[in-house]
Amino acid sequence: MRVLVIGSGAREHALVWKLAQSTRVTHIYAAPGNPGMAAEAECIPIGATQLSELADFAEHNQVDLTVVGPEVPLVAGIADVFRARNLPIFGPGAAGAALEGSKAFAKELMTHANIPTAQHRTFIQASEALTYLEQHGVPVVVKADGNAAGKGAIVALDMATARDAIREIMIDRVFGSAGDIVVIEDYLQGVEIGATAICQGTRYLPLTLTQDHKRALDNDQGLNTGGMGAFTPLPFVDQQQERQIHEQIIAPTLAALKKQGIKFSGVLYSNIMLTERGPFVLEHNTRFGDPETQALMLLLRADLLDVLAFAENVQVEQDTLWHAGYAVSLTLASGGYPGKYRTGLPVAGVEEANRVAGAHVFHAGTALQHGRLVTAGGRVLSVRLTG
Repeated sequence: MRVLVIGSGAREHALVWKLAQSTRVTHIYAAPGNPGMAAEAECIPIGATQLSELADFAEHNQVDLTVVGPEVPLVAGIADVFRARNLPIFGPGAAGAALEGSKAFAKELMTHANIPTAQHRTFIQASEALTYLEQHGVPVVVKADGNAAGKGAIVALDMATARDAIREIMIDRVFGSAGDIVVIEDYLQGVEIGATAICQGTRYLPLTLTQDHKRALDNDQGLNTGGMGAFTPLPFVDQQQERQIHEQIIAPTLAALKKQGIKFSGVLYSNIMLTERGPFVLEHNTRFGDPETQALMLLLRADLLDVLAFAENVQVEQDTLWHAGYAVSLTLASGGYPGKYRTGLPVAGVEEANRVAGAHVFHAGTALQHGRLVTAGGRVLSVRLTG
């Protein structure tokens, strides 16, 4: 099989790395890829949002399967573009990806389907949002409705932070058009985890649960980021809680989408808060998580092609999916991230780290400059450990 992986981060590097281990994969393309993927894939200079160009490439190069990493092309409808041309692709169409692309849509869907989630209100005017905030009080969570690269949710424990969040999102437009609409929801207290499932319609294959950590700096003292690390499996979640997540969240979400005429195919990755009242959805994502995927791929025993093929009605046995033990993903970021940071800084030691037993380094924000590996983003490397 010839496989195309779309994206340029550590998540996509992990997918490429795992796909390269399949005896059925003969060639991997990565668009646009990164220097770390070059050992296993042919990197193609086509951006993740160049939908027509990607479809042309897949058709001309007889690609048997395209796997989409980031959310932006999914929300833009890349799966619809490919399927209209009979090109096999893993990922939901734009209607399904709206579950991630619009937090307002997701909240309304969950509310109507009685899926446990925080109470919320949606606003298109900053003045109305600020008035509601004064009436409601804190703590709250203020969310940009659209895609904000994992940074559009601000936990506001005090009124000043909440007001600033609304002004930054709706007036200063720090997240651009993602802040056209703001969702203000009640603050939930508990333990946050991630639930990932491969889905086809109302069928789903649950993967092992994960927990990621979003704040920079030691002891969670820094700003909220796109993800500073993750681990799996979770020793503090028992089988009853896991069943609750599947029966009260995953299954009814897929059923609610079907009721709206949306046949969901791809990944449903849900951020969930384990509260005293049970699991509550914080938000849904419609692609593999980052940095969760890096840990999952390291622990995955099965052929990734078989796992992805579940979305095409292939049976997968749960007891053959995973290696024993655990996997941890740690993110190495540039100083200043997620605020201002420098690029073009030299990166060294990757080859030596890859020789350590049970470890593997995936590239996130790297580039080659005059033949030398340098930083090219805020999250630079993703280091995986198993044991």
